[in-house]
Amino acid sequence: MQQKLRFDVTVALCDGRDLLRLETEHPFGTGSRPGIVRFVSILSKPGRLRASIPVSLPPNGKWFVRVVASKGRFVFGEYRRHMKTIGYLGRLDKVFGAPATTRNWNTIMAIVRILKDQEKGESVP
Repeated sequence: MQQKLRFDVTVALCDGRDLLRLETEHPFGTGSRPGIVRFVSILSKPGRLRASIPVSLPPNGKWFVRVVASKGRFVFGEYRRHMKTIGYLGRLDKVFGAPATTRNWNTIMAIVRILKDQEKGESVP
């Protein structure tokens, strides 16, 4: 597929079992705050963390993106809903030294539900 694209891409894949483990590990703890969105970034290769966690972007003043944990190729964080947020999410590649793809925690949990249904032998629409 990459050969058919007319631009450079980096593919980030992970094993479904890794996603299933994330649910049981509760990387965000309990509860969430209004206006704050939890996310998971999956690094395309093991990252080389260039800052200590937690990482706030921007580093000074009110944060828009905050990394709260990382484990292997998974980076866990939260962001505020704001126009500047997408730019700060794009900086995670540099912070961790590897290209990343970012998904909302709710999206990850929807994938986990599908994986669990497949394990039970239920059909997925």
